Amino acid sequence: MTSRISLKAAAKINLYLEITGNRPDGYHDLVMILQSIDLCDRVDLRKIGTDEIQVTCTNPEVPCDRSNLAYKAAALMQSNFPEIGGVEIAIDKQIPMGAGLAGGSANAAAVLVGIDRLWNLGLTQSQICDLAAQLGSDIPFCVVGGTALATGRGEILSPLPDLKDLVLVICKPRHISISTVWAYQTFRSQSLLTNNPTKHEALSSHMVAVIAAAEESTPAKIGRLLYNDLERAVLPEYSELVDLKNKLLEQECLGAMMSGSGSTMFAIAADLDRAHQIAEAVRTDDIDVWVVKSLVRSIFDA
Repeated sequence: MTSRISLKAAAKINLYLEITGNRPDGYHDLVMILQSIDLCDRVDLRKIGTDEIQVTCTNPEVPCDRSNLAYKAAALMQSNFPEIGGVEIAIDKQIPMGAGLAGGSANAAAVLVGIDRLWNLGLTQSQICDLAAQLGSDIPFCVVGGTALATGRGEILSPLPDLKDLVLVICKPRHISISTVWAYQTFRSQSLLTNNPTKHEALSSHMVAVIAAAEESTPAKIGRLLYNDLERAVLPEYSELVDLKNKLLEQECLGAMMSGSGSTMFAIAADLDRAHQIAEAVRTDDIDVWVVKSLVRSIFDA
């Protein structure tokens, strides 16, 4: 019986993010189109002889205590399945923190999938997603991956046809990390949801157009239809992100937008050659840049 497993955990971007309402639980009702990309962390899991959960990470800024989502995922599995013993979790961090790329959620998803496989629990993907939803809104998508419509607080998923070979340039300012909680609280505190009462009808038709473009796998159409409500809360506070988005749009990309709550900006490129040209044009000592492609799944063997 195997005692260790190594998995890759993919980041995600939002091609569409609309906030449709405030929820009494403090979350927001959302409509999102999510996409896995091949910027990945590596998560190694190993059975150990005690009942402990041990987390280590190559990025010293990542907390390795009970606040870590990977730790919480292992603890949730232990509480639901008494046969699970101790586990050592080693994270090789490549997805930047505070970036709107769901790196922590991806790690937690990998732990759920990895523990299911290590202890031969035989869980279905749906069962793993139900557990994932107890930990965070992005984690069910990080279990499933590919291209999906997400509703509710982000945990209700409807698969969309896979966007294959979508080429993207991912840009993360090194000195800007944005809290997801802060971004949504700022959106709510500024009453941005109610500032334009006719917004949602228009955006609903906009979202239908995005889904149609995704189903056609048409990068140029998707690029023209990118939308993120949280830009209205975040960008006024961060002029550097406005400048970065404008610089991407000047590079003949098919569209550019902030992912999730930021601080990552991404651009859709017509092909790999153009993506590398865009990357060189925007890369500085203060901005990390990756050229990536879309993925059809998010957790896979390392």
